Amino acid sequence: MQTLNEQVLAPTDVGNALIGIRGGSELDLDLRLESVHEGILVSGTATARIAGECGRCLEPIEYDFEADIQELFYYEESEEFEDDDDMDQYWVVDDLIDIDPVVRGAVVTALPFQPVCKENCLGLCSECGISLNDDPEHEHEILDPRWAALAQLSDNVASDATNDKTSFKREEK
Repeated sequence: MQTLNEQVLAPTDVGNALIGIRGGSELDLDLRLESVHEGILVSGTATARIAGECGRCLEPIEYDFEADIQELFYYEESEEFEDDDDMDQYWVVDDLIDIDPVVRGAVVTALPFQPVCKENCLGLCSECGISLNDDPEHEHEILDPRWAALAQLSDNVASDATNDKTSFKREEK
C-alpha cells in the first residue's frame, strides 16, 4: 500500500453547465493505492474549489467540495472483464495509472445538477427578472387569459352603471 497526498492543477471542463472546477485551479488529492490480486485499488478523496452560478437566481456561488474516489485499475494481463462493454475499465499500463478520468468522473457525478446559493433561494421573477431574494413581496397582477372576456364584460357593466347614474342625476334636476 502507498499513500499519495498531492496538490495538482485541475484539468479543464470538470463540471456541468452551471457549476464545476475552474481549469488550472488547485486540486488536492488524498489517495491510497493498494495492490490487490486484480490490479491496483485507488481510494480516497479529491478536494477542490467549486465555482458556478445558482440555478434559481443566477448569483455566483463558490465553495470547497470533496469527492470520494474508489476505482480498480486492472493489470494489463487481466481478462476478467475484457468483453464487458457496459463497464468502465481502467488499466495499469507500463506500471502507470491515469487517474484523470477517475477524478473527473467522481467530481462530475457528485456535483449538484441544479446548484443553489441557499436552500430557500426564491429565484427570479418570471415576468421581469428581478431577484425575489431581494424583494420577496414582489408580484405582478396577472390575469388568466381564460377570464379576459369576463373581465371585459365586467368593465362594460361597470361603465354602463356609471353612465346610468349620471343620466339619472341629470333627470332629477
